[in-house]
Amino acid sequence: MNIFDEPGQAHVANGRRTDEKKARASAGISIVSLLGAGALAGVLAAALAFPAVGGTGAAILTASDGLNLKAEDLKEPPLAEKTTVLDSRGRQIAQFYEEYREVVPLDKVADVMQKAIVAIEDYRFYEHGAIDLEGTARAMAKNLTSGGVSQGGSSITQQYVKQVILNTAVTKEDKNAALAPSYARKLNELRYAMAVEQKYSKDQILEKYLNIAYFGAGANGVQAAAKRFFGVNASELNVAQAATLAGAVQLPNSTDPESGRKAQKLLLERRNVVLDRMAELKKITPEEAKAAKAKKLGYVGTALPGGCGASPYPYFCMYVRNEVLNNPRFGKTEKARTRFLNRGGLTIKTTIDPKMQAAAERAIRKRVHASDNAVASEALVQPGTGMIKAMAASRKFGNNERRHEMSFNVVADKAHGGGIGFQAGSTFKTFTLLTALKKGMRITDGFNVGSGYRASGYSAFKNCKGENIGDPTHTVTNDEGGGGFKSLQTGTWGSVNTFFMTLEQRVGLCDTVQTAKSLGIKRSDGNPLQEYETFTLGINEMDPVTVANAYAAIGARGKYCAPMAISQITDRNGKVTEYQPQCREALDPEVADAAADILSGVFTKGTMRGVGGIGRPAAGKTGTTDDQATAWFAGFTPDLAGAVSIGDPRGSTAHKLNGVTIGGTYYGSVFGATIPGPIWNDTMTAALRGVKATPFEPINRSRFGGGGGGGGGIIGGEHGDRAGRDNVVVVTPEDR
Repeated sequence: MNIFDEPGQAHVANGRRTDEKKARASAGISIVSLLGAGALAGVLAAALAFPAVGGTGAAILTASDGLNLKAEDLKEPPLAEKTTVLDSRGRQIAQFYEEYREVVPLDKVADVMQKAIVAIEDYRFYEHGAIDLEGTARAMAKNLTSGGVSQGGSSITQQYVKQVILNTAVTKEDKNAALAPSYARKLNELRYAMAVEQKYSKDQILEKYLNIAYFGAGANGVQAAAKRFFGVNASELNVAQAATLAGAVQLPNSTDPESGRKAQKLLLERRNVVLDRMAELKKITPEEAKAAKAKKLGYVGTALPGGCGASPYPYFCMYVRNEVLNNPRFGKTEKARTRFLNRGGLTIKTTIDPKMQAAAERAIRKRVHASDNAVASEALVQPGTGMIKAMAASRKFGNNERRHEMSFNVVADKAHGGGIGFQAGSTFKTFTLLTALKKGMRITDGFNVGSGYRASGYSAFKNCKGENIGDPTHTVTNDEGGGGFKSLQTGTWGSVNTFFMTLEQRVGLCDTVQTAKSLGIKRSDGNPLQEYETFTLGINEMDPVTVANAYAAIGARGKYCAPMAISQITDRNGKVTEYQPQCREALDPEVADAAADILSGVFTKGTMRGVGGIGRPAAGKTGTTDDQATAWFAGFTPDLAGAVSIGDPRGSTAHKLNGVTIGGTYYGSVFGATIPGPIWNDTMTAALRGVKATPFEPINRSRFGGGGGGGGGIIGGEHGDRAGRDNVVVVTPEDR
């Protein structure tokens, strides 16, 4: 027993909860009154004094030194508690914590656990006030005769105070001060303890102590310790288990069962000391003590819950964690947001749908193996809300390369734990299509294109800074589709590169970039979008969440909603905060309708015709980058949108998807419709099973249908029935 630390064994005394009111009343007056008279005040002073034996210059304090021991209120900030993360159905999917702790009321702690901790730590707890005079006097005598501080008289109340101060400490200096072997520290603790005894009942103090105490093995508080050590709740602890935990409190690091056999042996010895003490105090019978001592330690080492590695949805878990850490609404600084997440005792309800998540996982697993070099990933987003419903990948999350695990969030951007992403390929042609529709083109408007495209000059393209970035030395060829006359429909269905390069030149590169940005498009690595003439071919590295969310906005008739992972947060006090979708109109609804009309033909007349549809209205776009470095499919229904990517994380440019075996099947080349498209189809079919199909809004044919006025198709001029309109896109008969 050390006056600066926890008490060990105490002398025998009988009774519990005897005249608690007297004990609390005695704690509420000055310490001299507590002791009764000046002589006893001297006993306290001596008990709190520096040892006089063998020292030079050390002095014994006396009552006349003015101890000024008056009760002082203790600031008791909420204990660090774990944060629990739930799926959309209210089931737990993850936990975050700085300290693994679950606060429980005393009636949720087994009575035998309460008896064990009191028996070994402070057997007269229910009889004395803030200080145990008997224990203090005994410690004083031992200290004075031993020539050092070998015993102390810390009550459970004093121990609680010390733990509060220690848990409140932020800096290393504050933590050291909370543990400093000084009598000034002990006197302060005693002042606080007096106030605590005035403020709370003994049962309340015991509850607080059991919840704040550290038991070893990373477990803070009795509930966490019961789960960690024995896999049970604190209310279910038996005699042997309770004695084990009570024995661990005094030396939690030395008896940490995770440290090995030596520590476990010491913990077993401590358990038996507690059992003997409980029998001595008649809290259990000698027979019960003997039976409990005959048992093995019984430590099971239940894995500490929490962290995204332990979540069934690790990539979504990472997204949620980073959403809190990066969002100022959860704290002014990153440090504040980290404390909010890891110490706040929050319950975070999220948007993930277990059914849709399972659909995505099954679809990916069917076609891509975890052991493949290429990695497939998919995100599902709800149109009109931005709610992320699924985030899945072909590899598990983790740091074990031998097990083919991913150490970063392959489904999301860098801000949410992701990497650099993969080039999105022809999925970006949709933004050029939308820009053309915004500028007035009809779905059948178009122009002739060749098998190759080269900018007419350096000024053919201007980025959003107004700089000339055309490259007349570079020729773009068609990977999919040939030349000839192409309309918005046929050019999109065939994903004709030369058509979209020409279209982008005519509608404007910057306008195309702005359309993409209005739908939330940003690079996965956080850098500015690359605004080059090949923007429409998807040269920017993206992540599935961002692409899926952009396509979801089209499915919502132009209503863009920021990606949303958190729907509700309940704090430790039960206060509920609801989070609503953050939405705005990014597109004219009729423009979105026209784009959906064209993109729905991709399944029947375009690059996905060999794969087919999903049995309900759907629209989408394949994407394949130069020489099949990466492949994508992004699509949507009015009810759900999704994006699938596949590429080699070792470096997609160096490790292209040609001559590869994926999912046990050999592919000469992988395109958007080869693997990503079928994954998307299977996912959507299963995810939307049982959901009534919502049709697309019919296209406004008077505005976008047919090719009146000569058919329309190129920028400039005032032809046909749209003469005089701003930014009209038309085509002359000769251009056909």
